[in-house]
Parts: sequence; structure tokens; C-alpha cells
Amino acid sequence: MAELGSKGVTAGKIASNVQKKLTRAQEKVLQKLGKADETKDEQFEQCVQNFNKQLSEGTRLQKDLRTYLASVKAMHEASKKLTECLQEVYEPDWPGRDDTNKIAENNDLLWTDFHQKLVDQALLTMDTYLGQFPDIKSRIAKRGRKLVDYDSARHHFEALQTAKKKDETKIAKAEEELVKAQKVFEEMNVDLQEELPSLWNSRVGFYVNTFQSIAGLEENFHKEMSKLNQNLHDVLLGLDKQYSGNAFPVKAQPSDSTPAKANKSPSPPPDGSPITSPETKTVNHELEPSTLEAPGASIPKSPSQLRKGPPVPPPPKVTPSKEIKQENIISLFDDNFVPEISVTTPSQPAEAAHAGAEAAGSEAAAGAEASKTEADSGSSSLPAVVVETFPATVNGTVEGGASSERSDMPPGFLFKVQAMHDYVATDSDELQLKAGDVVLVIPFENPEEQDEGWLMGVKESDWIQHKELDQCRGVFPENFTERVQ
Repeated sequence: MAELGSKGVTAGKIASNVQKKLTRAQEKVLQKLGKADETKDEQFEQCVQNFNKQLSEGTRLQKDLRTYLASVKAMHEASKKLTECLQEVYEPDWPGRDDTNKIAENNDLLWTDFHQKLVDQALLTMDTYLGQFPDIKSRIAKRGRKLVDYDSARHHFEALQTAKKKDETKIAKAEEELVKAQKVFEEMNVDLQEELPSLWNSRVGFYVNTFQSIAGLEENFHKEMSKLNQNLHDVLLGLDKQYSGNAFPVKAQPSDSTPAKANKSPSPPPDGSPITSPETKTVNHELEPSTLEAPGASIPKSPSQLRKGPPVPPPPKVTPSKEIKQENIISLFDDNFVPEISVTTPSQPAEAAHAGAEAAGSEAAAGAEASKTEADSGSSSLPAVVVETFPATVNGTVEGGASSERSDMPPGFLFKVQAMHDYVATDSDELQLKAGDVVLVIPFENPEEQDEGWLMGVKESDWIQHKELDQCRGVFPENFTERVQ
């Protein structure tokens, strides 16, 4: 019987709850259709909006705080592995070995303490703060249901009173239910009216305490960590002083990305032969032993691979400016004749070239007289020295008779060169050369812009076709060419 009684009570409660839900649903439908008025409290609705906003902000802060703690934990692990690596590479015989081990231990303890204090003073406080929201949220929802019950009871009572046929028994019962529903609703409403504003105002103090705690913990942590880092720095400084002679130099790697034209300088050739330039180029009037056994020239690398200066030139191929004829050879091994050969450079003035030619002629004449005297005395029989003079040159060009040749040349024409190898231009102001191209060399408009090992010129084919100097001229590496005139 007890079981049946309990079952009956349970069934009655279920039926009552179902009836309440149906009544509330019906009341809400009538209110939405405008057939029944709804009790509203604008002040309470504003408190509910503030409550929802406060809950959203607190939930976000809790999420971000957990992310921050996870980052601290990850940083702790990374720092721990780094100090372990230092302990492994730090050899036992190095000074400060025990100090580094102690610093590593204190570093691990400091990270652990920082993380634990953040959990205790920030995260747990945050969880306690948010723990009060679910209960209040459920009470707000229950207060809304009780408000619907109150409206429903009020409408039912009013309907019975306005009915044509009044039933006093039903009116009395409806009035009793109305008073009961109103009492329940007002009790919950008064409590929430007091708690919600207080909860809303408490957010300021909570935010201040939470972030002050985090800031203070961070400050203390970084102070202690800076002391450990300073101690580690002192230990490593002592190690560096003891092994300063074995320091590993850190050098910057050269970059081949953007070459600077102003830094171009000719590189020495592989065989160590000198590089000729417009300032120091000798006239080939004498043979050198190295030129008689010069191996075949190899193709130099493209300047795009040697961005720091002009390409490496091939071994120089020296060609005498005059063939030495058999009848012009005198006994150079005779102690009574020591000829002097004057050498002029392109940068020397015309007076120096004339002076050198006159000096060579006077020395040769003196040798001829000495050989004639010896022939008269019968001591020896030497042929007369044949002296062949050459026109003086200025900047590599022959003075006199050049006006007719220069009439068809670009202004300031100096001399001609022929490309011995292909050259691929790397800048817009450079000439593209093919082996065999003839280039007319002209001076730079601003001598200060000329780089060592580079010449300014225009290809002869372009000049003959266009006669336009500004569009056709460009710079090129001198060591890719050979002078022909």
C-alpha cells in the first residue's frame, strides 16, 4: 500500500507539473497574440542584461587566464630544457660548473612557484567568482516562470469575475490561487532585485584584485629571474676570460644579392699576372719570358657570379707592337752596349713620350759611335745600331694623322678594343658583349664615376648604325677585351 501511495503521489506531481506547463504555454501564446496583458519590470530587465554581460565577460576572462597559465607552463618546460642543454655542454673541468647547476635548479623552482601562485591567486579566485552565476541564472529563469503563473492566475480570476454567471466557489478558489502565485513571485523578485545590482557592482573590485595579483606576481618573478640571469652571465663571463684565446669568431656571411657599382675592383687573375688598367698600361715593346710559355686562356666566369668586381680576366696575351726584325737585332750581351727603353703609360702627357723617344735615340747613337770606334781599331766588328722611332702616344692614341680617323668616331674617342669572351650585362648601364665585338672606348663624363677595371664605350656596330651616343654607350670590364687600336 505504501508503494501504491508513493506511486500515486508521484503520479499526482507529474500531472500537476504537466498542467502547469500547459497553462504557462497557453498564457505565453495569449500574451504574444496580444489577447492577454503581461506584467513587465523594466528595472529588473536592465539588471538581467547587466547580469548576462557580466557573465560573458567573466567567462572570457577565465578562458584567457587558462590560456595564459598554459603558456607559462610551456615556457617553463622550454626554459627547463634549455638549462638542461647548458648543463650537458658545460664540461666538468670548466670553472663555475656547480654554479650553473645551482642556477638551473633555482630557475626551475622559480617557474614552478610562479605558476602555482598564479593558479592560487588568480585562477581559483576566478573560478569562485564565476561559481555564483549558475545559481542566480537558474533563479532568474524560475522567477520568469512564476511571473507567468501569476499572470495566468490573475487573468483567470478576472475572467471569473466578469462572467455572466458567477460561481462564488470558483471565484474564491481562483482568488486564493492568485494570492499564492503573487506571494511566491514577489519573494523571488525581491531577492533578485537586491542581489543583481550588488553582483554587478562587485565586478570592479574583482577585476582590480585579479589583475593586481597577476601584475605583482609577474613583477616578483621577473626580479628573481633577472638575478639568476645576472649570476649566469657572471659565470659565463669568467669562463670566457679563462678561455678567451679560444673564442669562436662570429663573422657575417657575405651577400651576393645587390652589387654596388662603386665597389667594383678587378680581381687578380688565377695565374697571378698583373691586371692592366687605363692608368697603368705599358707599351709592349719588349718580350717577357712568361709570355713565351703562356698557356691557353680559359673562359672567365660571368660577372653575375662575381658581383664584388669585374670578372677574372684570362691570362694576358701579349702581342709586340712591332715585329723585331733580324737585321735590327744588335748584340745585347756586349758589355759595351746597354740600351735603355722608355716606356710610356696612357696617363703620361705627350711631352713625356717625346722625351722618352729622344732619350732612347741618344743612347742608341752613343752605342753606335762606340761600336764604330771599336771597328776602326780592329778590336771587333759590330753592325750599326738601327734605331726605329715611334710616334708619341697620348692616352693610347697616336698624335698626328688621327684627325681624319676620328671624324667618324664618337666624341672623345680614345681607342678600340675587341671582346675576347662573351659578357652578359648585369646592370642597365652595362654593355652586352659577344666574342669578337669591337668597342670604341670613350671617357667617362664624370671621371670620379669610373671604377677601377671598368671602361666606358660604345659598340662600333651600334655607333655606325645609330650615331647615337647616349642610347648606345655603357660600361664593360676591361679584362674581357683586348686592345686593337
